[in-house]
Amino acid sequence: MKKSFIFALYSLSMIMLMLFSGCKKDQEQAPETFVSNKARPVWTAPEKSDMTSSMTAVVKVDLKAQYPNIAADFVLNENDLLAAFIGETCIGVKAPQDGIFYLYMSDSEGMVTLRYYSTHYKNIFEQKDAFPYKSDDNLGTYDNPFIPSLVVIK
Repeated sequence: MKKSFIFALYSLSMIMLMLFSGCKKDQEQAPETFVSNKARPVWTAPEKSDMTSSMTAVVKVDLKAQYPNIAADFVLNENDLLAAFIGETCIGVKAPQDGIFYLYMSDSEGMVTLRYYSTHYKNIFEQKDAFPYKSDDNLGTYDNPFIPSLVVIK
């Protein structure tokens, strides 16, 4: 009886290990391609005249560096969009200029998440880690732009 109990416990432990490690592996696995057919979103930000304070960000999107195997053909397009959100509220949106996004964000409180629409892939990406909105602050510069870590939105 002792051997069968130990074997049952061992078997149960192995099954649980395989189940949990499989779930984690699936969550972290990158897609084989970023190509989708999502329409360009219509993100709108508040009017600048309504703002009492702001935050700016100089952002570079570099999917090729982050995903060299999947995004080797990545190109930034003038119709791409980068938007800043707090929750589901858009606080700033911009198209790229000379390969950089100069994002102006309205006065808000909370954690900011960037979302990026790629015209090349027709897909939407989201920043992995949010950052705090800081009134009258800057994130990144032309010489040292902020490069977010992005994941595709499913």
